[in-house]
Amino acid sequence: MRVVFMGTPDFAVPTLKKLAASFEVALVLTRPDAVRGRGRRLEPSPVKAAALELGLPVMEAKRMTPEVLDALRAAGADVFCVAAYGCILPDEVLTMVPAGCVNVHASLLPRWRGAAPIQRCILAGDATAGVSIMRIGHGVDTGAYCAQASCPVPGKTADELTADLARLGADLLAETLPSIVDGTAVWTEQDEALVTHAAKIEKSELWLDPRTTAGENVRRALASSDAAPARCRVAGRAVRVLRAVPVPA
Repeated sequence: MRVVFMGTPDFAVPTLKKLAASFEVALVLTRPDAVRGRGRRLEPSPVKAAALELGLPVMEAKRMTPEVLDALRAAGADVFCVAAYGCILPDEVLTMVPAGCVNVHASLLPRWRGAAPIQRCILAGDATAGVSIMRIGHGVDTGAYCAQASCPVPGKTADELTADLARLGADLLAETLPSIVDGTAVWTEQDEALVTHAAKIEKSELWLDPRTTAGENVRRALASSDAAPARCRVAGRAVRVLRAVPVPA
C-alpha cells in the first residue's frame, strides 16, 4: 500500500513513524521551516525532521500550489493520510486518490471539532478524550469516522494528553487503514445534535481567577502551553503558572 502523509507538529510524528513501519510512504508533505522555540531560530517541523531521519521524501508546502499537486499525483498513492497538517485541502486533493483523504483527529467526534480539541477537553473537565479516524470533507472536522479510541484525561497536562493521543491515533490509523483502502471500513456519520466546537485558545482564557473554583484554575494550568500559558498576578507582576494543585478544604 502506497501512502502520502501530511502533518506538521509533534502530534503527527508517531503516526508518520507507524505508517513508515507498516506501509510504503511515497511522500511526506509538511509546513515549511519556521521560527520555533525559545531560541527563535528557523527550524524544521517535527514531521520534517522525523521524515528525514527515516529517509523519506519530503516536500514543504503551506498551500496547494500546482507544483504540490503535481507531486501528489506523481506519488501514485492509494490513500492520503493527514494528522495536524495545518492546510486546507481543496476538492482536487480530496478526490485525487482511490481511498481519499483520512485524518487523525484528536477528539471523540462529534465532540470538539476544531483547532484546540485537547485543551478544550481539559478546560471543560472531560473525563475521557480520544482520537477519531475520519474522512476529510468540506466542513471543519465534519466528516464521517470509521474508528475511535479513548483514554482518561484527569490530571494530565496538555503535553501529556497530546502524547497519549498521538500514540493512540498512530496505532488506530495503522490498524484501520487496510480496511479503508479495500472499502470494507464501516463509516459513521456524526450526530449534529452532539457537536461541540474547539475554538483556538485565547491567552485571556488561561488567567487564573480567584473568583472561580480551584478545579477550574487547576484545569487552566493543565491546559497551558507555550503558545497560551496559564498566568496569574503576584505582587503586581504577571507570572506563568506551571502547575496548580487543589488544596483540601
